[in-house]
Amino acid sequence: MTFSPARRLLGAAALALTSILPAHAQTAAPATITVQVNKPGAAVPKNMFGLFFEDINFAADGGLYPELVKNKSFEYDDHLIGWKAIKGAAGLESYVVSNSKPISNANSHFLRLSAKTAGPDAGFVNEGFRGMGVKEGAEYTFSIYARKGAGNVNGLTVTLEEGSRSLAQSQVMGLTGEWKKYTVLMKPSATAAKARLKLTMNGVGAVDLDVVSLFPKDTWGKRENGLRPDIVQLLKDMKPGFLRFPGGCIVEGMTLDNRYQWKETIGDVASRQPMINRWNKEFKNRYTPDYYQSFGLGFFEYFQLSEDIGAEPLPILNVGMACQYNSAELAPVSSTAKGPNAPAPADEPTLDTFIQDALDLVEFANGPATSTWGAKRVAMGHPAPFNLKMIGIGNEQWGPQYLERYEPFAKAIKAKYPNIQLVSSAGPSPDGANFDLATKRMRELNAEYIDEHYYAKPEWFRQNVGRYDSYPRTGSKIFAGEYAAQSAGIANTENKNNWDCALSEAAFMTGLERNADVVAMASYAPMLAHVDAWQWTPNLIWFDNLSAYGTVNYYVQQLFSQNKGTTMLPVQLPGGAKNGTDNLFASAVADDAAGDLVVKLVNYSSAPRAVTVSLAGAKKLGKAGRALVMAADDLNTQNSLKEPRKLVPQEANFVVKGSTVSYTLAPNSFTVLRVPGRR
Repeated sequence: MTFSPARRLLGAAALALTSILPAHAQTAAPATITVQVNKPGAAVPKNMFGLFFEDINFAADGGLYPELVKNKSFEYDDHLIGWKAIKGAAGLESYVVSNSKPISNANSHFLRLSAKTAGPDAGFVNEGFRGMGVKEGAEYTFSIYARKGAGNVNGLTVTLEEGSRSLAQSQVMGLTGEWKKYTVLMKPSATAAKARLKLTMNGVGAVDLDVVSLFPKDTWGKRENGLRPDIVQLLKDMKPGFLRFPGGCIVEGMTLDNRYQWKETIGDVASRQPMINRWNKEFKNRYTPDYYQSFGLGFFEYFQLSEDIGAEPLPILNVGMACQYNSAELAPVSSTAKGPNAPAPADEPTLDTFIQDALDLVEFANGPATSTWGAKRVAMGHPAPFNLKMIGIGNEQWGPQYLERYEPFAKAIKAKYPNIQLVSSAGPSPDGANFDLATKRMRELNAEYIDEHYYAKPEWFRQNVGRYDSYPRTGSKIFAGEYAAQSAGIANTENKNNWDCALSEAAFMTGLERNADVVAMASYAPMLAHVDAWQWTPNLIWFDNLSAYGTVNYYVQQLFSQNKGTTMLPVQLPGGAKNGTDNLFASAVADDAAGDLVVKLVNYSSAPRAVTVSLAGAKKLGKAGRALVMAADDLNTQNSLKEPRKLVPQEANFVVKGSTVSYTLAPNSFTVLRVPGRR
């Protein structure tokens, strides 16, 4: 991590307390915090802090997945979304989306252009995803399937342009009367965030176009169907323990037909069938009719991404229920069910369909080349298993309908794959009758993980730091699968990724860490958002077509993930309290691998606060420690595209004397102290 010297914060020596923000007055009496190094607790789960991915806010197409052409195969419900005919005197005579003699059943629609007069206006443009971000001197692979019709059209002119300025131009020549793929390289002469792609006919007559692609060569790992490297780097820098995918509510779909079906997202990229995104029309005030899923980023790529960033894959699968906030459609529990769960028509799935999909997924991820689904993974270029260890059954379903589907689902998976661990839902709320019902039943079933979600005001997170202090220490573990402080209110478009929210989340996370024997995994949600195409805020990482940045919340998550340690250490605050007292919050771990003791401290106060940290029973303490600090006077402080590092962790050194560390916490600060020493 690189630190700006101009923003470097100074630590405090043991006997000479110096505020890291000296403009503020010192607090009078230090607060005593005791870390019981000689009474270590359980091991910290190695996958404790991870990432939650959902294709919301253009997170996949237009974001992590860097294809620049929107609706490249004309398969969206409105076949010309993203495309417009060029208007001009010498333009097209006609155009139509046709399905007569297509490339294949998977690509059943294509665009047919006809022109009587040759000219620079005889063609179409694609707008991309709120424009196309291209960089000067970078290389982009343009590819297209084309077929010549009547007339003398012998090629296409391919132009990348911004307004009236041409950025790059190439020719596709040698068209024939049969479908054929053509590829050319485009190299822009300038950087542009809002470019567009223009295709014009060379000659007069007719031409058919399909599977139009403009893909950057600079991808993560230089893969042909790779991902956007700046976003992947931000994910990798988190050092995440797991990656949960593909959601989120898109797992459920608005209807069962609209659900996420992993089998439709693997194999040849050009043959994957797009589908309307569940977030397309969820919010009337953020209506996004052009939001679809191309599935260029599919389950194979999710597994590959997990491997790339060192995270355990955690796929979430539909349990036979559409989103209960939408249609609440249910798949019958079995083909022999009666009453409300009467057999489904032959063309509609029963729960058995969803269970088989889950079993096949384990085989796809882990099976040998000799297995049906393992062979498909191998054919895609990954002979080794992905080593899948856990699966989520449903997203955040609730009520008796979920429980009656969960039980046969779990039973079938455990019967065939007893070592696969299961994540079960406690519903969308952190309390209430449905939450209590699910929690009680899941504990009776000895579910490995119960997934709890909470979106709430910042004060809720500070007030609930002790949430898990009284949870049972045995049995089911907790997966804090979705959480984020909401500055204005749940799903409010005015929510901000500000320091108030991030600092409150840091306070709450000290409670997660102190209860790491109960809370096995945790992830902020959602993860990604396009600044011009979002449906939900706040989000962990924001991006436009050219760059991306981590929010202040991102850096809080990163500090916990990079400093999670290996062993829990009990902490006592002033007065013997375990959780937050007087807006002071703390947790501690031993990092046995690094030989450090790690103390995390949150000062949610506008004044500096002197603390004395007693490392009771520590052995061989070093004389110098290292502090990582985030602090801001203004709780509304935010990072942005213009100031991506306005508030990030700053590093300082401090002196250690004996077994006690004295330190002055900055106002409104989150501090990580690393002290060389062993338990």
